[in-house]
Amino acid sequence: MRRCADLPELQRLATTVETWWPEILAFLHTGITNAGSEVTNRVIKTIARDAYGFRNPGNQRLRTRCATTRRARGHLDAR
Repeated sequence: MRRCADLPELQRLATTVETWWPEILAFLHTGITNAGSEVTNRVIKTIARDAYGFRNPGNQRLRTRCATTRRARGHLDAR
């Protein structure tokens, strides 16, 4: 058991858990996460990478807005 305590990976994990413990505890109590905003942020970054080099920044903003609307994500029926 003592051998495991000397592993730097476990020490780093313990430090990370200790640092984030208030947030972990808040999730355990409420069940609320920021997953939705993280997904939107990931989509925006992906679109921005795809549109990198476009000459018109307005087109890049438009592509990002279109990709992150509820209709584009399949939430609304287009009928």
